[in-house]
Amino acid sequence: KHIYSIWNKMRRKAVDFSQVYDVRALRVIVDEVKDCYTALSIVHHIWSPIAHEFDDYIAHPKGNDYRSLHTAVHCPDGRALEVQIRTRDMHRHAELGVAAHWRYKEGGRASPEDRYDEKIARLRQLIVWRDEVADSSDWIRHYKQAAFDETVYVLTPQGRVIDLPRGATPVDFAYRVHTDIGHRCRGAKVDGALVPLNTQLATGQRVEIVLAKYGGPSRDWLNPQLGYLFTHRSRVKVRQWFAAVAQEETLAEGRAIVGRELQRLGQSGFSIDDLATRLGFAQADDLFIALARAKVSLRQLQAALRGGETAPEEQAADELAVREQRDSDVAEKGILIVGVDRLLTQLARCCKPVPPDPIVGFVTRGRGVSVHRVDCSNFENMRNMHPERVIETSWGTKADGVFAVDIVIEARDRQGLLRDVSDVLSREKINLIAVNTLSRQGQARMGFTAEVGSIAQLNRTLALLHEVPGVVEVRRA
Repeated sequence: KHIYSIWNKMRRKAVDFSQVYDVRALRVIVDEVKDCYTALSIVHHIWSPIAHEFDDYIAHPKGNDYRSLHTAVHCPDGRALEVQIRTRDMHRHAELGVAAHWRYKEGGRASPEDRYDEKIARLRQLIVWRDEVADSSDWIRHYKQAAFDETVYVLTPQGRVIDLPRGATPVDFAYRVHTDIGHRCRGAKVDGALVPLNTQLATGQRVEIVLAKYGGPSRDWLNPQLGYLFTHRSRVKVRQWFAAVAQEETLAEGRAIVGRELQRLGQSGFSIDDLATRLGFAQADDLFIALARAKVSLRQLQAALRGGETAPEEQAADELAVREQRDSDVAEKGILIVGVDRLLTQLARCCKPVPPDPIVGFVTRGRGVSVHRVDCSNFENMRNMHPERVIETSWGTKADGVFAVDIVIEARDRQGLLRDVSDVLSREKINLIAVNTLSRQGQARMGFTAEVGSIAQLNRTLALLHEVPGVVEVRRA
């Protein structure tokens, strides 16, 4: 190491000469990444390592994509020795820079010289642009500098550079890479560490997205207060996904109505396209949507199947019957309010009750009855302030569907932990609608909002999550 470099390091780090451990250095170059760690174990077996003088730039590369293993050891002569271990590709990148790395990687492809020259020209153009910014007038310089400041450049695990507006999050990054990756995003790692999905990214960071096998975005992402989405493109993609899901649900509901009527009337072979034409629709999907939204009544559908027409007064009576039937279905499948019929109810978001949790109702202003778990702390506070609004509540005989619950996992952080947890949830067919993870000092805390059908399914899932290696505690929030 040059004397000036040693002196500069002592001044920069404010350390004594005895604390500079890389005055002497040994570099080991191997063929593959796994050989780097094998060589490291041999070095530590031969010499005694110096505590706190080990850096793994392979698992956590520097911002310029420098990768290597650095360790410092005590030699038999009592002096320190730094050992650097890297592959040939890592060494070529460290010694020759990114331009030579491009040329080496693309040398076997078609027209490598053209590709290399093109990328070098881009680098030169950036340098020229920088010089122009420095030499231009104040207002132009400030404008161009602002353009640089408003953009961050992050890396994919494969080394691809992604440009994003400053303030972008891992979810924005996922949608920038591919729409499907954004939809299935369930977690993110920045420089190898798990971070919350609303973390703002910075230039030079390496971002890896943790994906679910199936599923879609969370509605919480559209809440601007939570800060999951920064770019307009990401928000549009999420809204399009939910619009498509709603459209599919509407179509499925209308298709089921037609199927039931065809089966009931014994006309299973009836052409759906002909039925749509009789009712004045261009295609069958338009008919399904109209039926699901009650724009076409069951009486009109039955008349079309029989080849007749329905009088206007009969249509109005039928539409009223449909609305009454739907209200009855809601009361039958929802939550029973003792002494009150067809009262608007909603499950409280603070405690997220699930059948057969003991529940109680609280009459709100303008939003019907808010249903809480009996042991909910928020409900206790509201009951103390307004005891007259408490109302007896119970689950209906047909309380089915899916219910949102919060799950909290405390675990020892390790590589692949979030993937193993996601696999358990996927096998149990648990749909996640929100994920928040945080890793600090080797401890990971994961918060999930999941949709479950019953307490039995939830308890089974909690038991399986507790068996994941590294998980210390699993509980329902």
